Amino acid sequence: MPMLLTRTEPTLDLLGGDPGAPALVTPTAQVDYAELRDRIDDRRTALGAGRRLVFLSGSNTVESIVTYLAALAAGHPVLLLPAGVEGAALEALVDRYVPDVVARADRGGFGLSGTTDGAPREFHPELALLASTSGSTGSPKLVRLSRTNVTANARSIADYLGLTPDDRAATTLPLGYCYGLSVVNSHLAAGASLLLSDRSVVELAFWSEFAALGATSFAGVPYTYELLEGTDFAERDLPDLRYVTQAGGRLAPERVRALARLGRRRGFDVYVMYGQTEATARMAYLPPALAETAAGAIGVPIPGGSFRIDESAAGASLGEGELVYSGPNVMMGYAESPADLSRGAELAELRTGDLARRRDDGLIEITGRISRFAKSFGLRLDLDRIERLLADDGVEARTVAVDERLAVFVRHDRFAGHARDAVARHTGLPAHAFDVHALAEFPRTANGKPDHAALRAHAALLRATDAAAPRPQTAVADASSSTAPPLADGSTPAAAATVDLRDLYAELLGRPDATEDDSFASLDGDSLNYVELALRLEERIGALPADWPSRSIRSLGGAVPQPEPAGADTEPDAATAGATTPTTARIARAAASPRRRRIAWLETSVVLRAAAIALIVATHADVVQLKGGAHLLLAVAGFNLARFRFAGSAGRLADERPERRRRVRGLLRSAALIAVPAVLWIGGVALVARTYDPATVLLSNQLVPGATAWSEQWQFWFLEALVWSIVGLAALFAVPGVTRLERRYPYAFALVVLGVALAFRYAVTGGITPSSPLRYALPAIAWFIALGWLVARSTTPPRRLVASAIALATVPGFFGDPVREVVVLVGLGLLIWVTSLPVPAVLAGAVGTVASGSMFVYLTHWQVYPPIEEWSPPLAIVASFAVGLTAWWAWGRATGWLGAARRRRIAGRTAGRAPLR
Repeated sequence: MPMLLTRTEPTLDLLGGDPGAPALVTPTAQVDYAELRDRIDDRRTALGAGRRLVFLSGSNTVESIVTYLAALAAGHPVLLLPAGVEGAALEALVDRYVPDVVARADRGGFGLSGTTDGAPREFHPELALLASTSGSTGSPKLVRLSRTNVTANARSIADYLGLTPDDRAATTLPLGYCYGLSVVNSHLAAGASLLLSDRSVVELAFWSEFAALGATSFAGVPYTYELLEGTDFAERDLPDLRYVTQAGGRLAPERVRALARLGRRRGFDVYVMYGQTEATARMAYLPPALAETAAGAIGVPIPGGSFRIDESAAGASLGEGELVYSGPNVMMGYAESPADLSRGAELAELRTGDLARRRDDGLIEITGRISRFAKSFGLRLDLDRIERLLADDGVEARTVAVDERLAVFVRHDRFAGHARDAVARHTGLPAHAFDVHALAEFPRTANGKPDHAALRAHAALLRATDAAAPRPQTAVADASSSTAPPLADGSTPAAAATVDLRDLYAELLGRPDATEDDSFASLDGDSLNYVELALRLEERIGALPADWPSRSIRSLGGAVPQPEPAGADTEPDAATAGATTPTTARIARAAASPRRRRIAWLETSVVLRAAAIALIVATHADVVQLKGGAHLLLAVAGFNLARFRFAGSAGRLADERPERRRRVRGLLRSAALIAVPAVLWIGGVALVARTYDPATVLLSNQLVPGATAWSEQWQFWFLEALVWSIVGLAALFAVPGVTRLERRYPYAFALVVLGVALAFRYAVTGGITPSSPLRYALPAIAWFIALGWLVARSTTPPRRLVASAIALATVPGFFGDPVREVVVLVGLGLLIWVTSLPVPAVLAGAVGTVASGSMFVYLTHWQVYPPIEEWSPPLAIVASFAVGLTAWWAWGRATGWLGAARRRRIAGRTAGRAPLR
């Protein structure tokens, strides 16, 4: 028997190979079945005794496979986390199901961490596997799969594919995707082997390894085969390739026929398959002999399964109905809470939600879907959920799918950009994988319901029109594009760009543990390194999206402009030049030769920080009299706090505690990064020059009563206000329920905070003259930070209009100085309406450096400019920036060295410890 299933113990053994036969193969190592069993036994011990809920986040590596098989062998229910589940979505799963063990395996090693006290938990004896069905939209609803489900489906797939120990499949799909997992299960069950790889099929190195290591098959979703059409796959010499499989969505019939013809010519078979996670993986397959003549059909049931068509299903036309599947691989049921993990099998058959008909030749053909789900790029998308997520982001939208391509409709062109960013963020789809269209009104049926049929027809018409139109040529390539020329090492430019960005994050944020799925926010970035990182990203990518602090490094890597193929024109021709949008033209210019690059596009907040500190120092040195820079910096600080200290998609939190802890910890860290160097500098000056009181040194001068006139004790009012505002926000978010409320209603929450801050302003400034220093106290100016926060949450034009109106209503009259108020209003207007600003490319580095060191320039300039300004005010400005930026550089190096030393100490203490016992 290739697979052993012990009925008396909740264990599962999928290994069917002879001890000396290869099981797992990589370019550098080979693990046979005997060694694999030994590793599984060791990992079972590490996972612990009893039955435990295991979450596994891993890639296509030996350690991931070993951990997965060890969990099954020990009877631990295991959830293989999909690649797109991260951040808030991952937190929701962890908070809801409370895994006993979280296992992380990758190229860098393996680790287990316990999240519970190890108390016994109740699981159904048959429960083996939990699987996600919702792609990257983050739903915590899971599929419960039994030992019987897993073994039956693996056997069935091995049966109709005719797998033998001579077969070796390349892992082209993620382990956390049920299709990818089925490849692993079926091959190990048949005693075959796996070529483990995380490379893309467009990488030359993938195919070199494929041929050199004797791989006989690979699996792909429709997008995989679209990518291959742009490569030399059809001409590549792959003598061991026996068959290819396709699932994860409908591949166009003409593509199926073309692939089958290629297979007939090159000697490999094509298996088109149909399945759902609820059926463990596969329910039907199209025999290779029928791939050319019956393209478009899903074929016949897998061995052991059967179909019936329920013609009474709602929405079915004559001769079609809902496809219903029966077989031993039908799931036990769904899980929405830990209590569900003890429930037994609840289904005798699976209603697929697909409309189907039985053709004259007896084959099954899918004709549509009953529910509002669609598959795109291998992801199963809940269209209604996407609409709800967009509504939470302030965008009213309608979504449909045409030929498995998502189409999003909004009410006006001005919402299109925001909708595109939100859809990409919520679904994980690349920007080129869906369309966004504007309509004056959404169509409705006679009974007032959304007319999705009309929207689908309109989307199909627009898609056909777009396909017929000539397309502008730019130098931009998507992260997964196959048209960018490969590099010398065989990797794609996009993959190399992502690695480069990861290294950049690791260097600037002092986080050598950064991965390609991390973001600025998840790596605890702060305002001091934010500017430098933004500037360096602008150099590589061009204009940054507004939500870049919360985007993964991998997604930003896809935006790096790629080089054009050799011989390509550097200028668009006359037919396409007029069609190029300003955005694509800007990115294309960024990809052009550095000699021709005259303009750099820097994020607006970066430019404002540099401009504001320049105005502050120049005004104090009496070169100009343009006050207001410090108040503008407060607004920019609030803007950035909201973007990367309160990062995360709007929505409900199952358990707010992890997010609450993250926010409070991050806010206190931000306050310390400002307060510690400030206290050290001011304290040092006070010791030497005896100029500052202890309250000033401790950034508490505003608490000293009786201030009626400006004095040098008030010089650091800006830093005091910023530090205590951040500490106050940390206290606010430490209150249970506040984080949940802000995550659920981010815009409304920011609006309320601004209202409260304005109430304090009007309460304390009513009887204070404009020249009183109390106008620089926190109660009077905290509203600037709150206003910046609201600007960050104003992601749609109507909300930006509201923010603009509030600024126009609150800034005039506050200072009693029209020029100062204009400076602040102009800065706020740019922050509200303009994402990035052009600066001469030769000055981009200097602007970024000044913005990065702005806090240190402000801190130190009070001691630098006074002795110099009397005989040379311009020199006083230069000296102030020189000292401040030197202090910033020295502080960065010192803290970087201390951080590295701390990490080395921690690594030394933890070296050799067992991950979990």
